[in-house]
Amino acid sequence: MQKLKGQRALVTGASSGIGKAVALELGRAGADVLVNYRSGDDMANEVAAQIASFGVRALVHRADVSKEADVVPMFERMAAELGGIDILVNNAGLQKDADFHDMTLDQWNTVISVNLTGQFLCSREAIRLFRRQGMRPEVSKAMGKIVCISSVHEVIPWAGHVNYAASKGGVMLMMKSIAQEYASQRIRVNSICPGAIRTPINAGAWDTEESYNALMRLVPYKRIGEPEDIGKAAVWLASDDSDYVTGASIFVDGGMLLYPGFENGG
Repeated sequence: MQKLKGQRALVTGASSGIGKAVALELGRAGADVLVNYRSGDDMANEVAAQIASFGVRALVHRADVSKEADVVPMFERMAAELGGIDILVNNAGLQKDADFHDMTLDQWNTVISVNLTGQFLCSREAIRLFRRQGMRPEVSKAMGKIVCISSVHEVIPWAGHVNYAASKGGVMLMMKSIAQEYASQRIRVNSICPGAIRTPINAGAWDTEESYNALMRLVPYKRIGEPEDIGKAAVWLASDDSDYVTGASIFVDGGMLLYPGFENGG
């Protein structure tokens, strides 16, 4: 059953990794999808072609989510070509790692601009469009759904990644505050917080037996997460199956948040 049939979704940073998996799962569930990307035309077009093979519409749109001048036209295109929006998945993000005492202002600003300001801009435009188009009870019990891709590091400190952890902590309270403000208007806002996921950006943490075994010391469930694990969670949060869920951080982390160092008494 296509739980999202007739709905329109926008996924940022959807040409690879978690964003790609989310976009594909939304399309498989029946949603039309706009694939946002910043670079890599061929990869984005390939994702759109896979989505279209499910019998739904797929668009590609190049935009830097940290720039208002890019974000606003992207949502205008959603309205013009797909008729509006029902689901936003804020996935675009990056890392610029450094020891804190060596971190430059540019490294700080770049991560905050994409990971946090980008989610602010896209969420704001989505909510404006949700409210303008109103309820669509034939496809959803909610006026609109926003899924923010956060991280276990919205609560777990991460030395050497202070800018990234700060951005995700900001996403957490931004998400909850938006959810509180718009719940009465039937707009649901939630986060997915991945743990260790097998994506190219963190290949060094899993691409050898030694690094994989070291990573598993942090994961009680003893397997690395796959991008599809996040995609399936996104479909649930975007569907009426989760209609009573808003303002929640859903941790998809194999138990990383269970403090595995204490599993034998600490």
